[in-house]
Amino acid sequence: MTRPRRAAAGSGERFAVLDPATGEAFDEAPDQRPEELDAVVDRAHEAWRGWRTDSVQRTKALTAAADAVEEAGAGLARLLTREQGKPLSESYAEIARTAARLRYFAELAPRVQPIADGRPVHSEIRWRSLGPVAAIVPWNFPLQLASAKIAPALAAGNTVVVKPSPFTPLATRLLGSVMSTALPEDVLTVVTGREPLGARLASHPGIRHVTFTGSVPTGRAVARSAAASLARVTLELGGNDAAILLDDVDVEGIADRLFWAAFRNCGQVCMAVKRVYVPARLYADVVEALAHRAKSTVVGAGLAPGSRLGPVNNAPQLARVERRTAQALADGARAVTGGSRLDRPGYFFAPTILADVPPDSPVVTEEQFGPVLPLLPYRSVDEAVEAANGTRFGLGGSVWGTDLDAAEAVAGRLECGTAWINHHAELSLAQPFAGIKESGVGVAGGPWGFHGNLRPFVVHRPEEA
Repeated sequence: MTRPRRAAAGSGERFAVLDPATGEAFDEAPDQRPEELDAVVDRAHEAWRGWRTDSVQRTKALTAAADAVEEAGAGLARLLTREQGKPLSESYAEIARTAARLRYFAELAPRVQPIADGRPVHSEIRWRSLGPVAAIVPWNFPLQLASAKIAPALAAGNTVVVKPSPFTPLATRLLGSVMSTALPEDVLTVVTGREPLGARLASHPGIRHVTFTGSVPTGRAVARSAAASLARVTLELGGNDAAILLDDVDVEGIADRLFWAAFRNCGQVCMAVKRVYVPARLYADVVEALAHRAKSTVVGAGLAPGSRLGPVNNAPQLARVERRTAQALADGARAVTGGSRLDRPGYFFAPTILADVPPDSPVVTEEQFGPVLPLLPYRSVDEAVEAANGTRFGLGGSVWGTDLDAAEAVAGRLECGTAWINHHAELSLAQPFAGIKESGVGVAGGPWGFHGNLRPFVVHRPEEA
């Protein structure tokens, strides 16, 4: 059912949104006050009473929302590129993924599950929704990660309040408006603003599930906030994914895939390859192959024809990439190509391949989240596996080689949530996505992510006499 839209209450204050290709403001977004969330969450709770009751209605509405997203694709893509920086082709791909995720979860519905335990009692699980869900979304994939939270929550019968990053609020606001043309009023609300808006949303007593993607420190703060009301939390807190190349790897055969697994979206991907372990005898060949690709990649504004790599999204992140790279060079690393920001307006950093990097340099042990890739030689596979597992992160990892059985055996030793062989960071909508260690809490994706938005309600009754 479609109803007229009602905007969330606002103070009238606004904040500037910058184009990372220029560093200049190009638009504004509402800067909503934390106290304004009370009315938003109250309306989400009221909308939940009707939305949770009819799974057939939800399927139709989410499918219609997917259609609406596709129809609005051109406008969404240009706005996304303008505020996030990625090439326009990648923005179109993000929108396609957003619509596909809505369709996937639209087909999932809670099903009654009988319990067979041998007792003379008929027992069954009836899955119930949780209530209003808070979705706190980062700036690297604003629409894709918003839909990863919105779609399973709505399909499960919850309502959703989305809070995008203040670096990328506009495309998410437009996504919310587009989707809401197919949804009942207040089922989906997008709120924008600077902190402490996100902290207030995470701690709001009317929110029953907080889903967050972002840094480990912020994730800890979100978990503390949600603990005040004992809300459920799902946290995806980034990674430092390692790629291990085996001795039989076809360097030229895998170089393009490996390069873009590290540099897509300017390296601003939680599950990007962020360090590469290379057999010592192949080290020079791998350094040369990846450096060649870095040098030949066209860097430019996302809306400029031919750009393959856009800017870093924001000034604080650019400064972080610069610090990590400068520290690595001071530690003795060598910038085979790149190594510094580009001398032009905006937040551009040259695609950088680092060789001879000390294994304890922060560019190896921490998440750089930018267009910088350290390459490290190893002498034995055991050494490479130990190094790959030797950080506080555990999101993903990959192994590259010709002997698939040998590669799979090594992949099975990685301490992470997902391991790929001869590719990286490719996910199906139907698979679970989760990290270990400090890479997160809970599971997203597939039926597992869907059921993370439900609670079991068990009913017992005697068998008929």
